[in-house]
Amino acid sequence: MTAETAPPAWMHEQITAAEYDSWSEEQCAGIEIVDGMVVVSPSASKRHNRLARILANALDDAAGPEWNADTDFDVRLQDVPLTNRRPDVVVYRADTLDLTPTRPEHVLLVVEVVSPGSETTDRVVKVDQYAKAGIAFYWRVEQAATGVPLVYTYILDPATRSYRTGDMFTGVIKTTAPFQTEIDLGTL
Repeated sequence: MTAETAPPAWMHEQITAAEYDSWSEEQCAGIEIVDGMVVVSPSASKRHNRLARILANALDDAAGPEWNADTDFDVRLQDVPLTNRRPDVVVYRADTLDLTPTRPEHVLLVVEVVSPGSETTDRVVKVDQYAKAGIAFYWRVEQAATGVPLVYTYILDPATRSYRTGDMFTGVIKTTAPFQTEIDLGTL
């Protein structure tokens, strides 16, 4: 392995919240921190990113003034060992817009759009991590071969800090006229 292809040292060492917080946005893009170790995620497909953005827009429209829905930022699940996840969509309290890091108590819902290579993490690992962090709702969106998304919902049981399975929805998410989003997922 040449010097140009050798991974940086921080990829093999546990990092702290203070170290991570000193990194630039560019350094933090495309990574998550799990138990203090950097996990590099491959870039998502355009279809994946589009679905996440359409969901975020629809949820933001439905959320009202007290909640925001966004994509592409960290949720700090725990400080020691540091665990930052970057859900595909996060619905969080509007009054925490300028607080960093975003913490579980600021978050109502996280959504993960499953991609090839993230199935186990999104179906098993993240479900447990988000529940233990106390996030009230988790949605897992599967992209079926037919193009119709399947949305699996989970609701937190605060007493056990585990999710119970909610409803499963199928439907169409589409945009209409410029800058308007329509989401048709049953009773969602």
